[in-house]
Amino acid sequence: MSRKVTDKVVADRPTRHAKTIIIGSGFAGLGLAIRLTQQGRNDYLVLERGSDVGGTWRDNTYPGAACDVPSHLYSYSFELNPDWTRSFSCQSEIQQYIENVSTRYGVRDKHIFDCDVTRARWNNDSAVWEIESSQGSFTADTVVSAVGALCEPALPDIKGINGFEGEIFHSARWNHDADLTGKRVAIIGTGASAIQIVPAIAPKVGRLDVYQRTAPWLLPRLDRPYTKAERLAFRYVPGLQRLSRAAIYAARETQVVGLAKFPALMQVFELLAKAKLRREIRDPELRAKVTPNFRIGCKRMLISNDYYPTLARPNVDVITDGIAEVRKNSIVTKDGTAREIDALIVATGFHVTDSPTYNTIAGRDGRTLSEVFDEIGQQGYKGSTIANFPNMFFLLGPNVGLGHTSMVYMIESQINYVADALATIDRMGLRTVEVRRDMQDAYNKDLQQKLSGSVWVTGGCSSWYLDKHGNNTTLWPDFTFEFRRRTKRFDVAAYDVSLSRADLKAVAQ
Repeated sequence: MSRKVTDKVVADRPTRHAKTIIIGSGFAGLGLAIRLTQQGRNDYLVLERGSDVGGTWRDNTYPGAACDVPSHLYSYSFELNPDWTRSFSCQSEIQQYIENVSTRYGVRDKHIFDCDVTRARWNNDSAVWEIESSQGSFTADTVVSAVGALCEPALPDIKGINGFEGEIFHSARWNHDADLTGKRVAIIGTGASAIQIVPAIAPKVGRLDVYQRTAPWLLPRLDRPYTKAERLAFRYVPGLQRLSRAAIYAARETQVVGLAKFPALMQVFELLAKAKLRREIRDPELRAKVTPNFRIGCKRMLISNDYYPTLARPNVDVITDGIAEVRKNSIVTKDGTAREIDALIVATGFHVTDSPTYNTIAGRDGRTLSEVFDEIGQQGYKGSTIANFPNMFFLLGPNVGLGHTSMVYMIESQINYVADALATIDRMGLRTVEVRRDMQDAYNKDLQQKLSGSVWVTGGCSSWYLDKHGNNTTLWPDFTFEFRRRTKRFDVAAYDVSLSRADLKAVAQ
């Protein structure tokens, strides 16, 4: 079918309405869909731009892709998996888990896949969200954005990069048809993806140039396979897996004390990381190159057992001179050195505080989310609602991110809040709910005060945690159980609300 005919078919479709529309089906969107189904709230749709559930775990299929949170904690609390094969799961195993959950809970028929949302606009007159997508038009009484922070790849602004004639792709859009065997390969970036990719491809490429702007702190990866006996015990011994999960959670939560409250305590982790660096890299010159110049925790702490040893391989070179330009078959650094390459891997992260999706959502006064954030910074209320956007909820919104433990815990906390909000709207007969600006301002003032003493602000680094205003609008600055306490119930008193027309008529009578 031609593109023109396809567009006509989409345009001819009648506008479809759902009480609630969820955008995105990673851990967050899928989890909310399951919760709504369990509550008997079946008038919802999930619009997913990909061809399956999974989100970032569906998209990030690069060599070595794996989770840096232990397997038993990185899963839904209502669907533990006794069959994890390792203490830290790989991408394919996590993706399979997500697919299995979506099938087991019968929510796949509520999904519209390959549905890229191009616009969502609030209509004040009809009090509905009007949505345009690659699969036609929709309207909804409420919209939940479950678009994750790690979904829009960030490409570096480097002179000449668009003219490179070899293989070039972002780590989140890995080209599995590209054969790197024996090739001269360059990778830009040394973040969480890069430290997994480098050890995975170094043994088979001819040469690997690692372009490092900032050296990351690395801690040991305590990974091992689970024995068959252990997996059987997790399945059949009552409470064993939940006990294991609780122990992992408690151990991880202790890091909050150093990260968010008393950064000086992070020196313990720093000593451990320095010892690891000395043990795994013997060459003083290379060791100096990859020694960070900021306090551990200021940027995301990474875990790996094979990254440092890989950097010491004879076919791997760490390059710390800044990149001046990319030519058709080489990279030129600022010192004038040109290094010829056959393939270029871009591992430069994602648009977190400036996601392009923000340009597609227009609120009550017509301004887009991007325009609102441009003025006030990336702010929200409990990471779940934003003033000027009535009847819209966010999973993984501002200041919900973590640097130490499982995001699934935060996602489930937000699901509690949003599900209760939707139930409250029905119970009270509300037409619209919009968080009060004074409540949002007070909430964010408190957040920034807590963040001001954290390692993310005082640790001497710049990171993707910060927005263009210099505020950390990404991370939650407290214990995760405190966030769960705050999101246990929907606090309707923090919102401006209006009644439905039917309820207004009943009141008038």
